[in-house]
Amino acid sequence: MKAQRRERRVVSEEGYRRITLAALIALYAIVVTGSLVRLTGSGLGCVDWPRCNEEKFIDVSTGHGAIEQVNRLFTGIVTVSVILAVLGSLRLARRRRILTVLSVGLVVGVLVQVVIGGIVVLTGLNPWANMAHFLVSMVLLSNALVLHRHAGQPDRSPGGRTGGFGPVVVVAGFAGVAAIVTGTVVTATGPHAGDEEAVRFGFSIHHVARIHGSFVVLTLAVVAVLLWRTKGKDRFLEAKVTKLFGLGLLQALVGYVQYLADVPALLVAVHIALAAGIWLALTDVLWAASSRRGVPSSESPDKSPALSR
Repeated sequence: MKAQRRERRVVSEEGYRRITLAALIALYAIVVTGSLVRLTGSGLGCVDWPRCNEEKFIDVSTGHGAIEQVNRLFTGIVTVSVILAVLGSLRLARRRRILTVLSVGLVVGVLVQVVIGGIVVLTGLNPWANMAHFLVSMVLLSNALVLHRHAGQPDRSPGGRTGGFGPVVVVAGFAGVAAIVTGTVVTATGPHAGDEEAVRFGFSIHHVARIHGSFVVLTLAVVAVLLWRTKGKDRFLEAKVTKLFGLGLLQALVGYVQYLADVPALLVAVHIALAAGIWLALTDVLWAASSRRGVPSSESPDKSPALSR
C-alpha cells in the first residue's frame, strides 16, 4: 500500500514538461494582460495595494478597476503554476537539481514582481518602476523557457566545440538586451502610460525611438550574420536563429508602422506581445548554442517533439 501511494505521487517526465509549459504560457500571458492594463488607461484602476482601494479588497464597480483587478487575480494563476513547477521537480522519479533550482527561481521572481507591482501602483505608475516590472518579466520568461528546455532533455556536461558561433551569439544577446531596455525607455517616454496623471520621462520621443530603432537594426544585423554562419552547418541552431530573425523582421515592421501611425494602442499591444516572443526566441538561441557544446551537428539535444517548435 505504501509503495502504491509513493508511486502515485511520482510525476512523469512528460507530465513535468507539461507543468513547465503551463508556467511558461502563464508568464507570457500576464505580460500581455499587463500591457492591456496600461493601454486601456487602467493602471490606477485600483489605487491601493494589495487592496483595490480603501473601501474594498476587490472592486470591479468601474471598467478600469475591473481590468486592473482581473490582471491582479491572474497573478494567482501564475503563482500556482510556478509553485506546481517546484513541487513537480521534487516529485520526479529521477530528481534533477537544475530543475528544482530553476523552478524555485520562478517562485522568487514572481514574489519580486508582486513587490514591484505594489511599488508601481503606490508611486502612481512611476516609469522606473514600470520599466523594472517589464524587465523582470523578461528574466522570468527566460527562466521559464530554460526550465522547460531542461525538462525535455537529460543533463549534459559542458565542454567540446560550439561550432565557432559562440562570439556572434554573445553579441546577439547583448544587442537584444539593449533593444529591450531602450524599448522600455520609449514606452516610459511616450503615451499610454496607464493613467492620464502618470509621470513620464522628459525625453524626446523621436530621439529615444531612434536610439531604440538603432539597437533593433543592430540586433537584426548580428542575427543575420549568425544565420549565415549556421546555415547548412547546424540545422538545430539554424532553425532557432531563423525563427528569431523572422520574428525580428516582423517586429521591426510593426514598430515602424506604429511610429508613423502615431502609436495606436492596438499596434502597441501587438508590439509588446512580439517583444516578449522575440525575447523568448533569443533565449532559445542562447540556450541552443550552449546545448551544442560537445554535441555533433546531426544530433539535436532537444528530444521532445513539442520542444522543437
